[in-house]
Amino acid sequence: QVQLQESGPGLVKPSQTLSLTCAVSGGSITADYSYWSWIRQPPGKGLEWMGAIAGSGNIYYNPSLKSRTSISRDTSKNHITLQLSSVTPEDTAVYYCARLTRLDSVDRRRGSWGQGTQVTVSS
Repeated sequence: QVQLQESGPGLVKPSQTLSLTCAVSGGSITADYSYWSWIRQPPGKGLEWMGAIAGSGNIYYNPSLKSRTSISRDTSKNHITLQLSSVTPEDTAVYYCARLTRLDSVDRRRGSWGQGTQVTVSS
């Protein structure tokens, strides 16, 4: 019943900041046992969990991306946002938002996932 929809620019120039929004319906982003996450998948590679904001408001980041990643929320709009700074072509990927019940593993068969949005970093 929870639905998630990613939106944002499909093309970003190197060194710029990538900004994406996840609109959530059918559930509250403040709910318990919910980790509202951003996950990406570069072409030919596996899923990479980037970070999450829990219903409590606690924020968690993948250490490999923490220095460039900012996750926030707007509870009045039920939106989750992602900002990834100083992007390079290696950041080209399909970006997903998802509701996970735990952060031990990331599996598209569990939780609720958006359809994903393609982001290409190129000059």
